[in-house]
Amino acid sequence: MAAKSDGAAVSLQNEIKPVCQPGPEHRSPQYHLAGKRYSVLDCCWTLCALLVFFSDGASDLWLAADYFLRRNYWCFAPTLVFVVVPSLVVQVLSFRWFAYDFSDTNGSDTAAAAVVAASGAESHFSTKGSDQQGAGRSAAAEALPATGTRTRAQSCCRACVWLFQSLVHILQLAQVWRYVHALYLGVQSRWRGDHERRHYYWRLMFESADISMLRLLEIFLKSAPQLVLQLCIMVQANQVLPLQGLSASASLISLSWMMASYQKALRDSRDDKLPMSYKAAVVQMLWHLFTVGARTMAFALFASIFQLYFGIFIVAHWCAMTFWIIQGETDFCMSKWEEIIYNMMVGIIYVFCWFSVREGPTRCRLVLYSLIVLAENVALTAAWFLYRGPRTSDFYAVVVVCVVACSYALGSFFMFVYYCLLHPDGAVTGGVLGCCMVEDASVAPLEPSVVASPASGPPPDLVSSPPRTLQRTKGGDQGQGGGEGQGGGGGGGDVFQVRPAPGATRTPAPRLTPRTEGPVIRIDLPRKRYPAWDAHFIDRRLRKTILVLESAAPVTPRIQYRCLGMPKELMEYETTV
Repeated sequence: MAAKSDGAAVSLQNEIKPVCQPGPEHRSPQYHLAGKRYSVLDCCWTLCALLVFFSDGASDLWLAADYFLRRNYWCFAPTLVFVVVPSLVVQVLSFRWFAYDFSDTNGSDTAAAAVVAASGAESHFSTKGSDQQGAGRSAAAEALPATGTRTRAQSCCRACVWLFQSLVHILQLAQVWRYVHALYLGVQSRWRGDHERRHYYWRLMFESADISMLRLLEIFLKSAPQLVLQLCIMVQANQVLPLQGLSASASLISLSWMMASYQKALRDSRDDKLPMSYKAAVVQMLWHLFTVGARTMAFALFASIFQLYFGIFIVAHWCAMTFWIIQGETDFCMSKWEEIIYNMMVGIIYVFCWFSVREGPTRCRLVLYSLIVLAENVALTAAWFLYRGPRTSDFYAVVVVCVVACSYALGSFFMFVYYCLLHPDGAVTGGVLGCCMVEDASVAPLEPSVVASPASGPPPDLVSSPPRTLQRTKGGDQGQGGGEGQGGGGGGGDVFQVRPAPGATRTPAPRLTPRTEGPVIRIDLPRKRYPAWDAHFIDRRLRKTILVLESAAPVTPRIQYRCLGMPKELMEYETTV
């Protein structure tokens, strides 16, 4: 069975494998990473993200120091813990990623295979004859220097990089370095030539994915608990210190910013999804700003009186949300245990706000989650209002309740604005809002299997016309996935045809003009469905392969995932590989 942990193989085997090819009308230049350009807005967005990161961390440390100077050690200890512990976790994970990316453990074999693929695509090498194989290996040997021939200067340079990265992570500045590196890659992709621009943009997208995942982990380990803690302290003390308000505001802005930034980075990385505009990202940030603000205020009010019951409520809500996520069978990670840990982390996110983890009728699940959160907020706030202490006046209590209600109402308003006007997939129609059974536009209710035609000739040595990345299509679109064979006699025929559903009328698949330019990376894994990251973004070995191929080939590589067929065919395929 194909191992998930190392799904980075570049396929050059003479095997008949299903190839899904959408028609030309389904390929838009805006979906290709190679066709995108780094803009001034992208640079400003990254600079604002740096500002949000510094303001969040600096305000928390300043507040912790203020608690210490006031000898308020009971507030100082948890405030400092929610700053230091999440930062250490993120630094360890970031350094682990750097160590793997910078090491040479997989370098020679993976890179050589990548360069062979590039040479074969451009010089028409194949794997049929020994002569061509030898030519491919010689091309790889010329393009890739041996690992053991590293000079003394190179070794010294690598040692300096290791020392610099170790110092950066010890100083808890991994996110800052990655943001600066993303700015550098973006500027280079804008100023360099065409081929170098594409290479830098590939690296920029990979760096953006790393930043998004690290920051998402950090805000729900640091910013969200810190926000609840400071609000609870303010409610119990019945006063708001300036530093407390500054810290709580910075944590809330950081949390809402990263939720919007994560979704934008994820959509920008997927060529089967329309990118999110900055206007939509700002509206989504306002959506999370007000809904999470109301949620954390309800938590703080309830926790200021019922500490034990608040802990029980949080654990119960987390367990219920985690079970709901696991029941949805997510597919984000490359192994089963990583998937379980990921589901548990998403359960923490669901304690505070909505986070899409499964493709399908998202709006219905969002409405259900919003109703649950609304009921919980009403119950928590009502319990505080009924059992509040005598120090809290009725006027103050009514004002607090109105703030919670108005904040959640504003968040819901911006949520409807996002889905009705600014969603990348288009505005929500009345039929979708009224009926939850309408599927998302990118989901196919039934995907027909793709089988090899018995009348076809031998398969071509290289994929003739795959997209840069495999696009998921609906049932009607897969009918355009036929290609032309290249047999030994020169005759062409349909290599693949679509098996229609039972009772349907079989129609011949239209032919496409073959495209043979550029290297192709064939990944022996089915493509992960949105809202998951593609495998070449989360599998570091596969990422290294793509970057080596991108730098070695004069043409931007195209990535092709295994096409899912019928369940029986998929099971047979996986058990024989």
